[in-house]
Amino acid sequence: MTSEFFDSEDDDAAPAASNVMELSVTEISGKLKRMVEDTFGRVRVRGEIAGYRGPHSSGHMYFSLKDEKARIEAVVWRGVAGKLKHRPEEGMEVIATGKLTTYPGSSKYQIVIEQIEPAGAGALMALLEERKKKLEAEGLFSPERKQLLPYMPLVVGVITSPTGAVIRDILHRIADRFPLHVIVWPVRVQGDTAGKEVAWAINGFNALDENGSVAKPDVLIVARGGGSVEDLWGFNDEAVVRAAANSMIPIVSAVGHETDWTLIDMAADVRAPTPTGAAEMIVPVKADLEAHLATLGARLRAGLSRTLDSAKTSLRAAMRGLPTPDSLFAVQSQRFDSVASRLSRGLVSALQTKQLEYQQKAGKLTPSLLGAPVEQKRQKLGYAENRLKTASRSQIEFKSNALAKARLSPNLIQPSITDAKRRFDYTIRSLEAAQTNRSQTLRQKLDQASRLLNSYSHEKTLERGFTLVRDINGKIITSAEQTASNTAYEIEFADDRIGVIRNDSAKVGGTPSKQSPRKTSGKSDEAPPPAKQGSLF
Repeated sequence: MTSEFFDSEDDDAAPAASNVMELSVTEISGKLKRMVEDTFGRVRVRGEIAGYRGPHSSGHMYFSLKDEKARIEAVVWRGVAGKLKHRPEEGMEVIATGKLTTYPGSSKYQIVIEQIEPAGAGALMALLEERKKKLEAEGLFSPERKQLLPYMPLVVGVITSPTGAVIRDILHRIADRFPLHVIVWPVRVQGDTAGKEVAWAINGFNALDENGSVAKPDVLIVARGGGSVEDLWGFNDEAVVRAAANSMIPIVSAVGHETDWTLIDMAADVRAPTPTGAAEMIVPVKADLEAHLATLGARLRAGLSRTLDSAKTSLRAAMRGLPTPDSLFAVQSQRFDSVASRLSRGLVSALQTKQLEYQQKAGKLTPSLLGAPVEQKRQKLGYAENRLKTASRSQIEFKSNALAKARLSPNLIQPSITDAKRRFDYTIRSLEAAQTNRSQTLRQKLDQASRLLNSYSHEKTLERGFTLVRDINGKIITSAEQTASNTAYEIEFADDRIGVIRNDSAKVGGTPSKQSPRKTSGKSDEAPPPAKQGSLF
């Protein structure tokens, strides 16, 4: 076979006379690959993992196995990587089972790993200790992260195998002490997927909605029976430890016997020696609680009885020293009556004073008060418009005359003319804008004054149903005392004016008048004074 790959030792032979088979690089690589795979097949290799950088983006794992004198490349395909019981870690001593092959792309031989296991129990303990130090450095085992267990939980969540004796012991102990609602999340407690399932269960219980159809537990129990280090290895998984440390629900770890320990025991809030002990920790004895409540109830009733008796005695003693209600409020009642009478008189007096002030000020409000300022503003606006127009024309004429008198060449002054024209146009636009703004401002003030004058005019008052009475001289009549019998007057309405004559012998509705503005001879009785007419404004 060796003759197929190596040349003859006779260096003097001519190349044309050689009978060595000519092969391509691919053919040689293929022959080497088949030879290695047929010769070795499945092998078990013991060595230390080196150069491990985690799974590739494709999901495959690449690293090396080495000892004191040699090194071999290793690869774990993606389909196998997800099923590994022990994940590769840098520096971990393992026993790898797989097939030897070559990689033609780089002329290397490698082992395709199908299974990895630590090299003995000592290696597992070393790996466990290293993982413990790493997680402890992150603070996942810190006492400050521990939560207190609820004294009386309503719902208990149990994460364990649904077919083992552990769940039966827990349910039996809870039923004996205090029957509660128990939710079981079934998981594998041994095997390659045990760690992932326990972590998913912890995270799943924490993700439950408090108002959802499935009640959210108040406390969790992670339980498993005893076993070897390999049997309990799933509870040393890093994902389980992180899920327990980050859980918002208190966790009781009950994995193995009292002498066994795992990393979840250190991350949980409380460690129980056995699953039955975990049930006893979280659930009190119902009979003991009932007895304690009965004792507290009796003490409470006795204390209340003594307190009520003491309060009754003190109340009777205080009642003897209190005055009667009539004598207690006599001075305040008399003072209240005095203040109430004074308040009534004061309100009447204040109302009369304010009414008199209102009548005096209303008489002074006439349209002429606003007419003069409005007319003055209108004159100022017209004067300002005339001055602005005159100034604009004067400025234009001045500039035109100055330009006509100048004896300059058109080419020399053309830039100045252009610039002056631009500034002149800008000035004109500014003046027009200022004139427009000023005119709008004055027009707005004029409109406001006109509306105010209109609101104070007596015509608006007449439109509301009032009338204005004048005598033949045009003087306004404000009371009945200013009128005389059989005298003509003018009444102004909102839409017209009419003439009337006072007739004392007839009233509205045909009722004779019972009063006279003057005294009659031979009679001593006087008619009551006529009612006064209020101001129209």
